[in-house]
Amino acid sequence: MANGAKVPEDEWRACLLGTARHMVMARRTFGILPSNPRCKFCSIPFRGPGGFVFRHLSEKFGPWDKNPNLCRRCVIGLGSAEVMGAEVDVSFLFADVRRSSDLARQMGTLEFTRLMQRFYAVATEVLFDHEALLDKFVGDEVVGFFLPFMAGEDHARVAVETARALFDAAGYGSPDGPWIPLGAGVHTGSAFVGYVSRGEASEFTALGDTINVAAHLAATAAPGEILITDAVAASLETEDLERRHLSLKGHELDALVIRLEARGPAAAGVA
Repeated sequence: MANGAKVPEDEWRACLLGTARHMVMARRTFGILPSNPRCKFCSIPFRGPGGFVFRHLSEKFGPWDKNPNLCRRCVIGLGSAEVMGAEVDVSFLFADVRRSSDLARQMGTLEFTRLMQRFYAVATEVLFDHEALLDKFVGDEVVGFFLPFMAGEDHARVAVETARALFDAAGYGSPDGPWIPLGAGVHTGSAFVGYVSRGEASEFTALGDTINVAAHLAATAAPGEILITDAVAASLETEDLERRHLSLKGHELDALVIRLEARGPAAAGVA
């Protein structure tokens, strides 16, 4: 895609939904080349003979840092357009280390830094395994979002499954108990997804009230809790879940509470 090319918003939206004509054609063309894994956008292979050839053509055919299931070429191509995004339905997961300030004081700076580095590494792996895009790390919080062309139409359910997987990886439900206290929030709805200018550079991200609600949910969750909205619950079995009324910034809403068991000797320190 040429620099400054005009991409209408509806074409951007089709890309984010996975229905754009050039995406379908690319997947048909490159999908016959060996072998998996490959870019979810264009199907260029990352490994095997096909991956070997493309890697030697350009480093742009390598995996993207926000999700290694996309190639840098596809993302850079979208980012060079004049129109930089579209409004689509998307799901957000915020996972927050609870009482991180207390932990830092108790553990000391170096030990706490190592704990957070472990959390960042585990969270990144879990998000990528569940087809999420890693939006950012903000202090003691990780943010991921789930687009239809990556996570499928049932992306709200996938976001909750990802949250559960992250809590499992943090030790919830294990005999030893959690090694880090987590709370999380999941919300789904319409948001702008695309490139936002940062001076001379641009960043691929998501913006809008939907992401703000997910952030507020995570900030409200206690250790071992995933708070979800009714919009998310529509894709889940939620009959036995507690309903909690919340007064968030600019919002009065109910959240459903998914509790993860904290067992073992460490549980008393994080509950």
